[in-house]
Amino acid sequence: MRLFRHENRDRNEDTRRIYAAFELVHTFVDFSAAVCFTIGSVLFFWDSTQTPATWLFLIGSILFAAKPSLRLAREIKLARMGELDKLAKRAEA
Repeated sequence: MRLFRHENRDRNEDTRRIYAAFELVHTFVDFSAAVCFTIGSVLFFWDSTQTPATWLFLIGSILFAAKPSLRLAREIKLARMGELDKLAKRAEA
């Protein structure tokens, strides 16, 4: 199983669809984390909103930590799809 190879995402229509779906989720997580950090930063200007600001920073940090997990999950799924393609071709022969 070879991870992080361009051939994995361009193998067929299913792999392109999976890749695109993971990219959309990755972009959404990235954008959400940025929004959390931006709003949290503004809330730190006032003592009365420091608790919500701290929660937004925690949520943003968790979202940023999810990004590499999403990429790894995507690559494992794409690599496994390639293994299934190889097995299917062997079974046809």
